Amino acid sequence: MLAKGSLSWIGTAILFTAVTGYFSFISRIPSGFIQVLIRGIFVIALLLTLFLLVFFRDPERKPAGDEDDAVSPADGRVISKNDRTIGIFMNVHNVHVNRAPLSGTVMEIDYKPGGYIPASNKDSDVNERNHVKIKTDYGSIELTQIAGVLIRRIVSYISEGSQVKRGERIGMIRFGSRVDVIIPEVYTYTVNVGDKVKAGESIIARKKEKIRG
Repeated sequence: MLAKGSLSWIGTAILFTAVTGYFSFISRIPSGFIQVLIRGIFVIALLLTLFLLVFFRDPERKPAGDEDDAVSPADGRVISKNDRTIGIFMNVHNVHVNRAPLSGTVMEIDYKPGGYIPASNKDSDVNERNHVKIKTDYGSIELTQIAGVLIRRIVSYISEGSQVKRGERIGMIRFGSRVDVIIPEVYTYTVNVGDKVKAGESIIARKKEKIRG
């Protein structure tokens, strides 16, 4: 399955590959520099198409644990942790579709344009970002989607007032990015810096009473 909002990118790449492939192997172009050049462009276009197909993949996910266990909003690695906040960095090979950690109502979406600092950098707070606040039965959970150094584009699948389910797709960040999470006060994190997580599947936090019990 491909991510929502990716067909225009993939379609353009496939069309470009088809055109350069035609001129490389079917059209009668005299051998020489031009033929070598066109075939080189075709190879680049083919590799780009394969890259986009992998990058924009969107596999189905089944949340682990119970309904009140918070699942990761993003694929990637935990790069920061501070009390109720963690940061998850998505490398270029990770799935970039983000998901809701808990079921609830979208109370706020605040999009801001920004700069080009790598998303893994602590100073990336100036980058393009999208802040999402979800009201759940256990308190509010907040997500901040942060775009990276390459093509900056955060795509939102939700709107204010939307009802989202735990593990449901809420948006996508293109080409290198990070998601910061703030959990409700009644929760505590079950992951640490360096842990790898999967969006909509890996449990990142549980209610404190469950852990004590």
